[in-house]
Amino acid sequence: MGKVIEKFKAGMFSVELDAGSTVLAVMAGKLRRNRIKVMNGDRVTMELSPYDLTRGRITYRHK
Repeated sequence: MGKVIEKFKAGMFSVELDAGSTVLAVMAGKLRRNRIKVMNGDRVTMELSPYDLTRGRITYRHK
């Protein structure tokens, strides 16, 4: 889990993880398809890439 710090163009987000590191993340397809809005300060659940630990995919926005 993490907190969205900054929103970039093309659906990219900078997310600060609970462990303290910062990750560049994109929204998962289901979030885009259902038009879920992710804003600065939102708590999100994400998957990290097994190949590059500085990239991930946002899979859920917590209320």
